[in-house]
Amino acid sequence: MRALRLPAWKTEPELVEVDEPTPGTGQVVVKIGGAGACHSDLHLMHDFEAGAVPWNPPFTLGHENAGWVHTIGAGVTGLEVGQPVAVYGPWGCGVCARCRVGADNYCENPAAAPVPGGGGGLGLDGGMAAYLLVPAARHLVPLPEGLDPVAAAPLTDAGLTPYHAIRRSWSKLPPGSTAVVIGVGGLGHLGVQILKATTAARIIAVDNRDEALRLAEEYGADLTLRSGERTAEEIRAATGGRGADLVLDFVGVDATLRTGAAAARTLGDLTIVGIGGGSLSVGFFSVPYEVSIQTTYWGTRPELVEVLDLGARGLLRPKTTTFTLDNAMDAYHRLQDGTLEGRAVIVP
Repeated sequence: MRALRLPAWKTEPELVEVDEPTPGTGQVVVKIGGAGACHSDLHLMHDFEAGAVPWNPPFTLGHENAGWVHTIGAGVTGLEVGQPVAVYGPWGCGVCARCRVGADNYCENPAAAPVPGGGGGLGLDGGMAAYLLVPAARHLVPLPEGLDPVAAAPLTDAGLTPYHAIRRSWSKLPPGSTAVVIGVGGLGHLGVQILKATTAARIIAVDNRDEALRLAEEYGADLTLRSGERTAEEIRAATGGRGADLVLDFVGVDATLRTGAAAARTLGDLTIVGIGGGSLSVGFFSVPYEVSIQTTYWGTRPELVEVLDLGARGLLRPKTTTFTLDNAMDAYHRLQDGTLEGRAVIVP
């Protein structure tokens, strides 16, 4: 079969022939229906180098995957050939306290995982191929009726990651609250929808692209603002001087982090989701009192079940553009130059 593989750090992926996978005991091979192209893949291609993460190329790209059960290894129960499934992306050890409750994204024994701190498309072969070998059946979540693999694939990361970041702040988002989404890209446009579907917060979307702000309005943002030096002041003006109860930074560069800290309300949350490489200086007087600042990584398997339910009910509608495997690099080039709205999905 053909696969889009990253041969080495700081190189362009290559479309090459590889062997079809065969499942071992407890494993499952999934026929890929859709594999999302993520902005983090660009960091793998252009920024990472040996030692940055505890794994190295070569491997097949694609960590947002959904499809159909193709073949089942010995000992696997509860799945049937042909059954539509989504692949939970973080592959932990399966036995530590975090993994036992489905939080493989925060596995506490990564040395015992299939790949430390990674998964398919992140150290091991991912879904930009006809078939994907999943090392344990527990990483598969059956798709609810009404949700096809092309729509489900981006929900496994671009939906799950903002859902996890928002869910942890639900208690701070009652009627009268405000949530700010900085960066209305592949994750941010789903973040707006998740806030709309699961909270009563007023939603302010921030971006420097007019088309992104129009997309935010389409998906339910109450106010859109162009990113700039005065954005934090504009957020405070729009909230009666109080600031935002939750700021979600899907960019993560110095400027957006400063905006988020300046716009946050006392007792609010500033959650950094984007891996833009920025940093924020924190001192006693530099942020509002009792603002919690945190980073998040992906989400849990039980949360993925909830995300897929929202998707099947039409409450989460990822804006997708599909590409063939032959044209997969076109998707990454558009992602790189900022001309892609929403999420690209590779259909092998």
